[in-house]
Formats: sequence, C-alpha cells, structure tokens
Amino acid sequence: MQPENKNENKFNMYLTSEVKKNIFMEYGKSEFDSGSAEGQVALFTFRIQHLTNHLKINRKDKATERSLVRLVGKRRKLLDYLKDNEIERYRAIIKTLGLRK
Repeated sequence: MQPENKNENKFNMYLTSEVKKNIFMEYGKSEFDSGSAEGQVALFTFRIQHLTNHLKINRKDKATERSLVRLVGKRRKLLDYLKDNEIERYRAIIKTLGLRK
C-alpha cells in the first residue's frame, strides 16, 4: 500500500524549520536571528522538553539520555554567560521560559 503523499515520511519531525523560525521570532530579535543567546536558550529548552518526554516513555534509551545531559550543559553555559555579562537579558529569558521556580 502506497502513501497518498509520496513526500510523506515514516517519521514525524518534531523540530521543523517553521518551529525554529517561530522560536527565534518569539525569543530572538527576528526569525533569522539564530545566534542570539536568548534564541539558542529557547531552542535548547524546546529540545530538552521533547527529549524529557521521550525518556519518560523510553527509560532505557541511554543515547537520548546522554544527548539530554549535553543539551542541559550547553543551555547552562549560555545562561551563565548571560548572567555574567548581561543580567537583565538573563532575568528576562528566565522569566519568559519559566526555568526557575
């Protein structure tokens, strides 16, 4: 049985270019501003949430667990950079993403 749409993949991508543009537009300066620390932290947070949900279902997936730990470390380094250099931007991104309780 052939799929109706020949371009239809078996796998559903969670992070499409449209999703990235929306994240960068909301948290960065523009939809093409992928280099700002805020945009990167927001993208990492989105990916961390996805991997966390995946690991809740697939507890023995050690490769994904390692990727999650690496992403959390990258986000932590970016947040430390913002905290040291531009505290107002740090406070704003923490508040909008709801990272601290």
